[in-house]
Amino acid sequence: MISTTLDAPTTTHADNNGKHRTVRAPRGVERTCKSWAAEAAMRMLMNNLDPEVAEDPARLIVYGGRGQAARSWEAFDAIVATLRSMDADETLLVQSGKPVGVIRTHADAPRVLIANSNLVPHWATQEKFDELAAKGLMMFGQMTAGSWIYIGTQGILQGTYETFAQCGRAHFDGDLKGRLCVTAGCGGMGGAQPLAITMCGGTALIADVDHKRLDRRLHDRYLDELIHDVDEAIDRAVEQAKAQNAVSIGVHCNAVELLDRLLEREITPDVLTDQTSAHDPLEGYVPAEMCTCEAEEMRSVDPDAFQRLSLATMERHVRAMVALQERGAITFDYGNNIRQRALDHGYEDAFAFPGFVPAYIRPQFCEGRGPFRWVALSGDARDIYQTDKAILDLFPNDEGLRRWILSCHANPDALLAGDLDACEPRFGFQGLPARICWLGYRERDRAGLLFNGLVERGAVSAPIVIGRDHLDCGSVASPNRETESMLDGTDAVSDWPLLNAMVNVASGASWVSLHHGGGVGIGFSQHAGQVIVADGTPEAAERLRRVLTNDPAMGIFRHADAGYEDAIHCARDRGAKVPLMRP
Repeated sequence: MISTTLDAPTTTHADNNGKHRTVRAPRGVERTCKSWAAEAAMRMLMNNLDPEVAEDPARLIVYGGRGQAARSWEAFDAIVATLRSMDADETLLVQSGKPVGVIRTHADAPRVLIANSNLVPHWATQEKFDELAAKGLMMFGQMTAGSWIYIGTQGILQGTYETFAQCGRAHFDGDLKGRLCVTAGCGGMGGAQPLAITMCGGTALIADVDHKRLDRRLHDRYLDELIHDVDEAIDRAVEQAKAQNAVSIGVHCNAVELLDRLLEREITPDVLTDQTSAHDPLEGYVPAEMCTCEAEEMRSVDPDAFQRLSLATMERHVRAMVALQERGAITFDYGNNIRQRALDHGYEDAFAFPGFVPAYIRPQFCEGRGPFRWVALSGDARDIYQTDKAILDLFPNDEGLRRWILSCHANPDALLAGDLDACEPRFGFQGLPARICWLGYRERDRAGLLFNGLVERGAVSAPIVIGRDHLDCGSVASPNRETESMLDGTDAVSDWPLLNAMVNVASGASWVSLHHGGGVGIGFSQHAGQVIVADGTPEAAERLRRVLTNDPAMGIFRHADAGYEDAIHCARDRGAKVPLMRP
């Protein structure tokens, strides 16, 4: 039995393998750990497995096919028990979801150091990983699943919004109004797409073979409508786009089924992408002409045959995307490695369309911008509204930030008036109330210090935990995604995430993680994450200043070193020290 604080629901075991277990993070100001850094790590680990957040919590799977928060329930219990017993100058070491030791460090050191899914490069294959995972020796941490800072679908929402907003600016009349945007994959990451598209004024048509995912997005107000017939869904989406209505329509079918039907009917979307779990041909993707129940059965009965069918469908999928691109659809890869899978399966033109980072996001990375997220450990949504108002006041001239924060509110006038009791979320919080926005170098540190001040003054009722996606400006090496088509050809150089992790340890983050394979699959990426707690103390303020300055500085260093003029100018203008900066 795991104990909780007073106002948190009880977490129970029904049996030894956790099949009927429910986990929910404690709320409130009472803590069961000896420091807020350890308490925050424990609550965020639990929050990752909240049924509102995780896709398959019984198997400790948070999102992304098989991205886990801990390797086993035994490991989960040991992590929680250790965090509760640790002194404020000790650090827990976690190896692929399993706690392996506690060391004496100091109060400014991270309370947890995490390494997930890392393999020596020659052995960094899906086969070797699967072999070790089957023996219980590793787990797949994805990006924020195994680093305990996943906040549900909202965690990728602004990044998705930024991508579609830039797509509208680059190819249309400034936004997506009246544009038909077609995609697939409505899981933990892809589920942000329909809402992001409508926030940009577009009409979204999104397919998913798993009805439960579509239902969840409807429930959390990320999706507006659900239609089961493919032709009916297409007709509805075309009609809404012609009427210039910002509406999202989900359709329960395989992505290939939807794209093939668009080709047959000679309907060309304005924008086309995909966020199915193609990074994982076994646990994530579902072959065509197969329902989820059939997929679950075949995965266990004949996994090799299942993966062959998945890869064959991925090739069909990418062929259909290229065909629609040739008909005029603005087409881009949304980071699930589906082009690589199709190329490996024999489709030579798989990379005919670009990835979303070189197409739309890299200029922001050059300014150290990326996904800055925070969570109210109190569990009180009012604390998030308070931070929303404070961050608008902190950056009054940032119109993009203002539009974003206000778009998260069903009643934005109440927020602007400071009437926090009248605030309502436009979409549902999942687990602990959280927010995300994109901030850059010399902005994140200001926001962190602002939040620490709110905690110190009691303007929010409990500490705020601040983190980010691993998909950030200077923390990833992923040649088919974040570092695709780098100016100097250093797409595959993974020194940068290693340096990022070390920088955040040296700077005093509350916990730091170093992962392999997240987003695009084993063998295709390395990436690092950091989380830091604003507990209202002067000591936290110093750590926040260091971490939230140095972490995004890695994005400036990375891109200035590669020769990007925007990054070089940003370094000069904002005082980032680059010893061998190009003239």
